[in-house]
Amino acid sequence: MNIILASSSPRRYELLKMIGIDKFKVIPDTAEEEIDPCLSPEQTVCEIALQKARNVYRSLKTEGNTDNITGDDVIIAADTLVYLEGCPLGKPGSTDEAEAMLGRLSGLKHTVYTGIALLQGERSVTSAEKTDVFFKELSQCEITAYVQTGEPMDKAGSYAAQGRGALFIKRIEGDFFNVMGLPLCRLSVMLNDFGVKLI
Repeated sequence: MNIILASSSPRRYELLKMIGIDKFKVIPDTAEEEIDPCLSPEQTVCEIALQKARNVYRSLKTEGNTDNITGDDVIIAADTLVYLEGCPLGKPGSTDEAEAMLGRLSGLKHTVYTGIALLQGERSVTSAEKTDVFFKELSQCEITAYVQTGEPMDKAGSYAAQGRGALFIKRIEGDFFNVMGLPLCRLSVMLNDFGVKLI
């Protein structure tokens, strides 16, 4: 059995290593995800994660692909979105967007949702984790200085809880690793059902 991570996120890569998954392939999904606006946040992140897993599975089944996949191989895919007052905040497209996003998060509670999809042959399972994050009041100087570090630019919500963005977080209610993009406890339970025992 091979483990395949359908993500180019260095944070997800590091987290899998941290929990003892030493050997796995990284094959990110490069397709554009389609989001149904009628879905709840939990349904949205689960659906996107499943799309990613299925896209990678289809690409590996393509004739002539050098990365062979067997019926035992397990694909792990995940998607993380930040919601503020019911509105999703994705990754910023520019420094101006990042500054505006952080300004909206300042002094408020927002919610981080991560959906996980596991796919093994025709079998697939999804699950979602929810974590509330409370930001302190941010000054414009703090926002500008943080954005200039470049750290927010590939992060949902424009911050990294495991980096300098931690300086903005007053408290967290829920799974910290979910805020990093991969809720490890939930993932371990799901993997156990697929025969992957981590401890």
